[in-house]
Amino acid sequence: MKTQKLLQLLRDNAQNERKPLNLVRNEDAGEATLYIYDVIDAWWGVAAMQVAPAIAALDPATTLHLRVNSPGGDVFEGRAIRTAVQQFKGKTIGHIDGLAASAATTIVDACDEIEITEGGFYMIHNGWTVAWGNRNEMRKTADLLEKVDQAIVADYAKRTGLDVAQLAKWMDEETWFSSGEAVEHGFASRLATLPDKEPSNSTDCKWNLSAYAKTPKALVAPAQPAPNNEPDPAAVRAHNERRLQVLQFA
Repeated sequence: MKTQKLLQLLRDNAQNERKPLNLVRNEDAGEATLYIYDVIDAWWGVAAMQVAPAIAALDPATTLHLRVNSPGGDVFEGRAIRTAVQQFKGKTIGHIDGLAASAATTIVDACDEIEITEGGFYMIHNGWTVAWGNRNEMRKTADLLEKVDQAIVADYAKRTGLDVAQLAKWMDEETWFSSGEAVEHGFASRLATLPDKEPSNSTDCKWNLSAYAKTPKALVAPAQPAPNNEPDPAAVRAHNERRLQVLQFA
């Protein structure tokens, strides 16, 4: 069931409008902004092959703003993007504009500073995969997943200074942090300062997050209203009249 939900997440999210990698340069200000507003995946969304060359081409004196709104995706693709961010010699600032979940946290965590918009969410959990084979092959896969999780925990611990056991427990439980909680626990440096405009709901979410067990209600698409099953009186009357006509000529 978990595998089916994971594949459904990728398929549904892939049906969203595909957007090219959007790197915006502001050379006068010495800044560049890279948007990762998609699934992290080489086939279904944002790929390391897109991101790494774009970052490598930037002037090292540039300040890179990495803006993220993503439900996560492939852990190794996320790791490759993370490496590209870490290797950039300029200053990096991560902006969680809505959601940073799963592999998306691995990417934004590579930045020197992280700010999260009020109403945003940050989610950590254990790695998943799709596997088949005999018991020995399954054990090898489980061992690999354990190593992946340990590497992710080490990343979080380095940033937050929190106890590894506590971080591992949060990952076991699939933990969703509100923007305030993300700052409180050190996953983010600060809340984002927004311009004084009409308020917007940053928790609006287009993603299918059904693969995750504990998605906050604020991120779940509202249920569609149940269809009105009350019969239409005029239709019922017309149907009965037709039945009477058939009986009369039977």
